Amino acid sequence: MVDTVHSNGLFKPVRLMALAILAGLGSSAAAMAADVFDPFSVGALTSASQAGSHAPGEAASPCAQDGRAQIPLSLWNVMDRALCNNPQTRSAWANAKVSAAQVGVARSAYLPTLSASGSASRNRTDGGSRAGGALSGGSTVYNAESASLAAGYLLYDFGSRDANLDNALQTLAAANFTQDATLQKVLLSAVQAYYQLFGARAAVEAAAEAERSSLESLKAAAARYDAGTATPADRLQAQTAYSQATLNRIQTEGNAKNAEGALATAMGMDANRPLSYAAPVLKQPEEDFDRDLDRLINDARRRRPDLAAAEAQVKAAEAGAQAARAAGMPTLSLSANANYSASGLADPFHSQTLGISLNIPIFTGFNNTYQIRAARARVESQAAQRDSVRLQVALDVWQAYHNLSTGVQAVRSSADLVASAAASERVALGRYKAGAGTILDLVTAQSALAAARQQNIQALYGLSIFKAALAQALGRIDREVLSDAGPKP
Repeated sequence: MVDTVHSNGLFKPVRLMALAILAGLGSSAAAMAADVFDPFSVGALTSASQAGSHAPGEAASPCAQDGRAQIPLSLWNVMDRALCNNPQTRSAWANAKVSAAQVGVARSAYLPTLSASGSASRNRTDGGSRAGGALSGGSTVYNAESASLAAGYLLYDFGSRDANLDNALQTLAAANFTQDATLQKVLLSAVQAYYQLFGARAAVEAAAEAERSSLESLKAAAARYDAGTATPADRLQAQTAYSQATLNRIQTEGNAKNAEGALATAMGMDANRPLSYAAPVLKQPEEDFDRDLDRLINDARRRRPDLAAAEAQVKAAEAGAQAARAAGMPTLSLSANANYSASGLADPFHSQTLGISLNIPIFTGFNNTYQIRAARARVESQAAQRDSVRLQVALDVWQAYHNLSTGVQAVRSSADLVASAAASERVALGRYKAGAGTILDLVTAQSALAAARQQNIQALYGLSIFKAALAQALGRIDREVLSDAGPKP
């Protein structure tokens, strides 16, 4: 039998065990130092923070102080927190860093490889023969040690390494563009949530005003009923209108609470976190935006990061197809080995080898054939996705442009509507109190005024959202572009 025992103190030469231990420690240290050791400087290929090029401030870690208390939060603060805290921005940044690391993996193929191995064992062999029923013989105990050092270098591979590196670089470009597209979407979501919150709060105020008007009508109907100049139906209609106004106010308050939670979530915070916000500065609608839709669409196709990401994915797929073709080509490699072996049963010996090897894949079961077919189909798929994004860019600009144009007109028309509805309500209330009008006329006028106020609120805050949406559709959305944000904090 052979009994193999491993023990650090039993073998010589000590240098063998030291070699094996150092090799293990070296690989462990490399793994532990992966976060700080960057020989190919791939860390510089991605943004310095999850806020990317939209990072607030000039600090090296622009999001490090984002959790500081800021009460009340302005739109600038909302955008900063969304960029720095929203999980979507963190995920996009992490994906970009993954792609950057793959560039390092691709570049490592251009360097030689070096590996070391070592072993040591204590062996015992028991044996003998039986003669006359008695066991005779003995056992043999000996030590064995070995160590080897191997180096290899790929000399030529018909462009496989180049194609893999190109694929990694294009994939990284796509990841960086995707991160920027994600940042723009998060910015737009934060802006939308911010204005929707104040729109909801303004709707609460309008609903409360409508409730007060309905209560006044109810009191007037009750007074006329007590005076004998109104029927019970008048009072009941006024009571119904007041109850409806109360219900509308309660519903708008619930909508405002939901909007608060949505805004906190857009900033990467819990919906139940209590926060206060500074009211936005609403500007009068202006029609100074570009009216040349063709030029806007062409400009958007040059700027939109999601389209640039799709184009980079096409180039990455093309590089992948080139790598698949090169995978079936021969490879030429240089190798070197140094070995040491010692055993108690034989004299120690050393060996060294140096050579060049040529590997020619003759038949792989058609594996490479179908790898190439799959890679070509992947190029077609990515090209189709790019064309889809290209069409979507045009649609986004078209819709955002017309939404903004409609929004400008809606603000003006809704303001006129509020003015006329308010005048109509005052007349109807005065006529009813004077006994010349009906409760139906008054309730109708008050309902029209409430609806006009709601439409005006939606138009005012919607206009700011439409401006941000057009900027995002054009690929221009940025903290600096959002003029309604006011001065920097």
